[in-house]
Amino acid sequence: MLSLVRTHTSQSGRGPLSPGSRAGLGAALVLLSFVCLLELTDGREVGYVPLMAVAPLLTAMTGSWRMVVGVGAAASLAGTVFALAEPTTSVVTATGVAGVALASAAGAGWAAIRQRQADQLAELSKLAHVAQQAVLRPLGPQVGALAVSGRYISSTATAEIGGDLYEAIDTPYGVRMIIGDVRGKGLDAVRLASIVLGSYRHVAYERADLRAIVADLDRAVARNVGDEDFVTAALVEERGGTLTIVNCGHPPPLLLRRGAVISLEPPATAPPLGFMPTVQPRVERLEPGDRLLLFTDGLGEARRDGEFFPTVDRAWRLLGHGTVADGLASLETALVEWVHGQLDDDIALVLMEYAGSRTGAALTVPSWEVGATEG
Repeated sequence: MLSLVRTHTSQSGRGPLSPGSRAGLGAALVLLSFVCLLELTDGREVGYVPLMAVAPLLTAMTGSWRMVVGVGAAASLAGTVFALAEPTTSVVTATGVAGVALASAAGAGWAAIRQRQADQLAELSKLAHVAQQAVLRPLGPQVGALAVSGRYISSTATAEIGGDLYEAIDTPYGVRMIIGDVRGKGLDAVRLASIVLGSYRHVAYERADLRAIVADLDRAVARNVGDEDFVTAALVEERGGTLTIVNCGHPPPLLLRRGAVISLEPPATAPPLGFMPTVQPRVERLEPGDRLLLFTDGLGEARRDGEFFPTVDRAWRLLGHGTVADGLASLETALVEWVHGQLDDDIALVLMEYAGSRTGAALTVPSWEVGATEG
């Protein structure tokens, strides 16, 4: 019996069995063995063959249609042997053998439909991953004088990309980063995120002043959204050890320094992109070993039983050690455990570490000062 099932499963072409398939197949074989034992030891007054019809149905829950056919064939063969062994085949036994065949056919059809749906879902997930790689390019591990890592955490298992965005590039004006969050979800959010990133990747090399970049991005958003749509964003520039931040309605970055966690609130609030924000830069002087966490509001809104994830309280312990990629991995693990795997919103994370100024850096003043001089 077992060899027959193995023959069918090895011909499936699906590779090694998944844990779920192994569990379903194991349960089916245990059931068949148990029914056979009952038939052999409990006399001929009661027929247990109809119970064998459950075996292919159990297999169909997690296995391929070929596995179902294999288990069904084994069950049908065992039922036929018991039927032929009886001096007078009972109606129960004969009906049971027919029921096993019908259950096998139904189970195989069910498994084929389930497998087709699973293949389609896997293809969609693959396409989503390709789209994510096109929109959100991998960051780091080194951008200019900064060690940088980015991470996207999807709130659903079937989608890997949404309206959250990030980028880090080394420009003539220093290392520039952006993190943003598009209002809404779905393809429209992905489209707008790609527009913002495409515009940013161009103007970040062209504009000396972060405020000019904000103006360009605001116009790009306004041309492509409705009256109530917008994009929150924070733009960061590191130039010669000077950190400049402009914030358009986005959660403020967190600066990790010598065990302390400092929220870098903007000097004045500004609306999101799409609402003509007028930003005021915040400037900080970086120290070697400083780390900066950029994140979208999905992190701040993650909660369990009404209690929000304590980002500031845990930030240094989770992010202050190892590489920046290790830090983000630790943060994601802690976050998923906190919410028991049930996130309400996607989350984009960027963590950077400043090691010190590059030798011979050409520019040592922040972009807002350069812009003021040029103006």
